[in-house]
Amino acid sequence: MRTILTNISDVYGAMRLNPSERQSKAAGHTQNRPSLKSLIKAWRDRAYYRHELAPMAMDLPELIDDIGLTMAEVNAEIAKPFWRS
Repeated sequence: MRTILTNISDVYGAMRLNPSERQSKAAGHTQNRPSLKSLIKAWRDRAYYRHELAPMAMDLPELIDDIGLTMAEVNAEIAKPFWRS
């Protein structure tokens, strides 16, 4: 069962670029490529946290200030599709 975003690490966890998801630009270099299972999990997590961030930003904007984000940063994060980090 998933929980609601309750602290800064939850929010930053949703926004963090996971180094294991980066794909190498070099041709034939597959060392940093994620497995399909980990990629789908990352996508689901991003979608979930962005979905949770949207109502929190509208209902409790003081929490957004408390975690050190601006509304512009929150809106930019919410607008991203699930596959973008």
